[in-house]
Amino acid sequence: MVADLRIGAAYIRVSTDDQLEYSPASQLDEIRKYAKAHDILLPNEFIFVDEGISGRTTDKRTEFNRMIGTAKTKPKPFDVILLWKFSRFARSREDSILYKSMLRRDLAIDVISISEPVGDDKMSIIIEAIIEAMDEYYSINLAEEVRRGMTQRAKQGKPNSYAPIGYRMIDGQYAIDPDTAPIVRKVYDDFIAGKGILTISHELTALGVRSRFGNPIDNRAIKYILRNPVYLGKVRWTPSGRTRRKWDNPDTLTIDSDHPPIITAEAYETAQRLLDEREIKHGRYAREDGQPFALKGLVRCSCCGATLTRQKGRATGKGGPSLQCHNYSRGSCPESHSISIAVFTAAVLQQIEDDFSRLDFGIMAADGKHLKSDNSAELIARQRAREMQKLERIREAYEAGIDTLDEYRERKAAIEARIAAIDASAPPPTESITPAGFAAAHKSDLDLLRDAEASEEQKNDSLRGFVRNIIFDRKNSTFTIQYYA
Repeated sequence: MVADLRIGAAYIRVSTDDQLEYSPASQLDEIRKYAKAHDILLPNEFIFVDEGISGRTTDKRTEFNRMIGTAKTKPKPFDVILLWKFSRFARSREDSILYKSMLRRDLAIDVISISEPVGDDKMSIIIEAIIEAMDEYYSINLAEEVRRGMTQRAKQGKPNSYAPIGYRMIDGQYAIDPDTAPIVRKVYDDFIAGKGILTISHELTALGVRSRFGNPIDNRAIKYILRNPVYLGKVRWTPSGRTRRKWDNPDTLTIDSDHPPIITAEAYETAQRLLDEREIKHGRYAREDGQPFALKGLVRCSCCGATLTRQKGRATGKGGPSLQCHNYSRGSCPESHSISIAVFTAAVLQQIEDDFSRLDFGIMAADGKHLKSDNSAELIARQRAREMQKLERIREAYEAGIDTLDEYRERKAAIEARIAAIDASAPPPTESITPAGFAAAHKSDLDLLRDAEASEEQKNDSLRGFVRNIIFDRKNSTFTIQYYA
């Protein structure tokens, strides 16, 4: 009996749709019984368990991959792999054939389903193949049924995913989260006011704002917020599942829901228009040579209104690379607006300096219909209140003897630093914006624009914070800077 003793491994997998009888404990219990009855020694180090993971692929099955890696070591660590069912090993026939063939042919390791005995004769090959085909069919059919059910929920205006920032999930429906809804409103207000997505992201990070998973609100998250119709009281669902954040996917359904909106339809449509415009500005036409410049996306043709873009490989005399009306380059604008980037940039910066010195310039309203000045203040107040609560909690922890004096001092200093940063981020009052106040508020921007060590990306981002457009009239060799607040 001892001579016939084999070393075994156990592979156990459960996914989110598995029933109770297929729990890891119940699978392992049955495998141990089988191993004992068939003289197979099952060491604890050779028990591999993947929980809550689909068997459609092996990419995310870390324990499965560790088992295969262990099987390849020499000398051979075990003689057989025991499963509750073949479907635990793989629900893809391609994966099943690949790994079983490798184990059996190259490593002489058998794969046995303890609840689906297929025998050792040649008919076992057919029986095992039929079982695997049925498992794969079940997996595909289940996915289709789940997707069909989720599509039906979406058509009824019910959400299929966790609540995005700005909402909470209550009784299967989105409800406004008073702590994070101001973040969404601030994102829309700031973007409509002309701030760049990256700037908005940096400001929220400085305020200590994080996603529900604890991550910073990066530029992709800002764009996701701006493109998401959930904030209008709708749900969005793509039955095919192939979104990859393509907002114009023809398969995507946008359905009215019962949850309350956070923003107005007017604000949402304005944001979509501005996003589309910026994507054109920063699309392939705007960065043909991949080289940034301070005025990128800001200069407009006085004839047709199109953006002036950098001309790849072109220069005007000794002025270096040039700008040209995008529509003129395509043949749809009758007037050329070619001008040296270096010459025009110098002229624009000089004009800004002159304007800020003379204080004789106009300031555009930043789409006042949509601006709600209380949103930033509300968000800042909430973030500050959270930090003050943390300050109180660490004080209580110190007084209770949980933290040492050094720990208390360190944590207190970190929180006070965040509070100071939040206070410093409070926007100046905007009730009466004068040229003098505007110039004072953007003095640091002007300093950055004149800084030789600042990058072109930094200068472009700075300009976008207070310049809406620069209208260039090539025929009269003039330009107009449109400032906004």
